[in-house]
Amino acid sequence: MNILLNVLLMGQPTQGQNPYQGFIMLLLIVVVFYFFMIRPQMKRQKELRKYREALQKGDKVITTGGIYGRVDSIKDNYVIVEVDTNVRMRIDKSAILRDSSDIESK
Repeated sequence: MNILLNVLLMGQPTQGQNPYQGFIMLLLIVVVFYFFMIRPQMKRQKELRKYREALQKGDKVITTGGIYGRVDSIKDNYVIVEVDTNVRMRIDKSAILRDSSDIESK
């Protein structure tokens, strides 16, 4: 906090120092954070949202709680997931993480 405050409230630059040097460094930090942290996270969220919208009956899914199952039916805000023979659970769409096609089945 003190470093940021010092950069923002810098006094007159000494002779030979660029008056915009502190602002340029702060701008550089913001750009680095955007490209290495914010942008990839937004991309993952967009892919997950598309996956949840494209769910179909019979798809294998994994929930946030670690429950593996197969989609039995899809409603507006939730999905009925069959976890075993004649065992069905109603799970919110936002709790579905991904499909299990890339995970080895035992």
